[in-house]
Amino acid sequence: MARVIDPKQTATKARTGGARLLALSSSLLAATAAGMVFFIYGAADGVSLIDVARTVLIALSTWWLAWGAATALLGLTSRQPAAATPLAGPIRGKTVVIVPIYNEDPKGTFARIAAMDDSLDACPARPHIDFAILSDTRDNAIAALEQQWLTTLIARQAALGRIFYRRRSDNTGRKAGNIEEFITNSGGAWDYAVILDADSLMEGATLLEMIRRIEADPDLGLLQTLPRVIGARSIFGRAMQFAAVFHSPAFARGLAAMQGRSGPFWGHNAIVRVRAWAESCGLPALSGRPPFGGHIMSHDSVEAALLARAGWAVRLDDDLDGSFEGGPENIIDHAKRDRRWCQGNLQHSKVIAAPGLLLWSRFALFQGIFAYLAPLIWLAFIAASIAAIPLADELNYFPYANWPFPVFPNNQTPKAIGLALGVFGLLVMPKFLIGLDAVLTGRARGFGGAGKSLRAVLAELALSSLVAPVLLAFQSRSVIQVLLGRDGGWPPNNRGDGQLTLSESWLAARWITAWGIGGMLITQFLAPVLTLWLLPVALPMIIAPLLICWTSRTAAPGHFPVPADQSQPAIIARYGAILAVWSMITEPKVA
Repeated sequence: MARVIDPKQTATKARTGGARLLALSSSLLAATAAGMVFFIYGAADGVSLIDVARTVLIALSTWWLAWGAATALLGLTSRQPAAATPLAGPIRGKTVVIVPIYNEDPKGTFARIAAMDDSLDACPARPHIDFAILSDTRDNAIAALEQQWLTTLIARQAALGRIFYRRRSDNTGRKAGNIEEFITNSGGAWDYAVILDADSLMEGATLLEMIRRIEADPDLGLLQTLPRVIGARSIFGRAMQFAAVFHSPAFARGLAAMQGRSGPFWGHNAIVRVRAWAESCGLPALSGRPPFGGHIMSHDSVEAALLARAGWAVRLDDDLDGSFEGGPENIIDHAKRDRRWCQGNLQHSKVIAAPGLLLWSRFALFQGIFAYLAPLIWLAFIAASIAAIPLADELNYFPYANWPFPVFPNNQTPKAIGLALGVFGLLVMPKFLIGLDAVLTGRARGFGGAGKSLRAVLAELALSSLVAPVLLAFQSRSVIQVLLGRDGGWPPNNRGDGQLTLSESWLAARWITAWGIGGMLITQFLAPVLTLWLLPVALPMIIAPLLICWTSRTAAPGHFPVPADQSQPAIIARYGAILAVWSMITEPKVA
């Protein structure tokens, strides 16, 4: 019997292939051009090994920047294919909403569950949807509070959906192991599972739409939403929230255009088909000891790859509104979370060659690894450039006083300046284009209008440029620690206000200050003509404790506006109301 070819799938494959080809070819072309230009003027006084090394480093760095720019441009110029038409009639499958928790504030987490249960109950013809709270909490005092707030939650929601709670005595495999154990032991009771984080919030209507979409597509194993960051109060948190809400949709659409039906999955705010998950997503313990061995920490990318290997579609639908999450309020909490991601992504070096994975899944794992190697590549390029000056056989690249740009033999100076401007353009161009698109399409109205949104874009660019060297230092140290065999573990997330004192900031970042001062001293000794060029990197590192402390302060009203400031989503208002009532309940003192 001849196999029927679905024209929709054929069209989807064609679009996905075209998007991948365009992104790969454009980013490789940019990297090649940057490498060639740099090699021409870098080797103007003769070819040396350090010239070759710097050429390779600048080409790799440019490829990474160009890849990000290509993703954003794809997102601005492409539109997501329409989802499959939902099946007629009521939802037939049973769904469980999974909320893994690990030493979290139970009052806030359980208030979110109550809000989502209320939102579901307000929807017409609510289908069978339960909640499963999966606790991996190690702190007995917090576990006792979980029991108290579970009692409060169940009493409040008695007439609504069923709520289950389980605390594991052994947290093997962390979050991924917790979910896997639940699916293995209890998953047969449900058809679909919505996986959340402790700080996730989702509108009831969004949950129902996710269920309808996965029911309408029998090949769909996982459907990922694009969560919006909410609740930020600090300068750092508000800037991150603005960037996530304003810029991320374009990057997500570009990523979805390239991933097609093979990813991505971000570990939360997604719905999975339980049968597909149970059959495909068992995670092995990697050989050897942590940080490279042991249980897989960045499990989401691997689970997406395993689903795709088994023939299931993994899709990102960025048009699904009503999906929210929290975010870190200061640079230290961001760096702690990023340290865990760094170790998890570098672990993928042991997964990338697993048999049967799709080629694009392997490439996605490679991208995750490269994202954490990129800061070291930048640092290596800076170090090589400093070393190149004393090794340049007395050739003076800065013959004119008070002229900040190098002068190369054979009139290569314009190429050097052009390359610098090109690299800078790859950093800022996507955000400016997203801002322009927001103005032209009217999306900027949700951010206070054209003027206010564009000012916020500029402010976010300025702030991100200022703190980038500090984040680069944290990421570089994380990579070095992993490569040296240091296991970072799984520290709990801080969901508090995140405000830091100057002494706390100093204790956490004094080593960054030492890096910045040391870099300046070495540059001044070996290549004083580059000292001025190094200032934009070294100065933020030197004042890192001040930056960390300042950006943890509460932002002024109106800074980095987001649509939720003007019109608060119903689920957020409901959560706030429940939390306000529960905050009047006295928690017992637990020893």
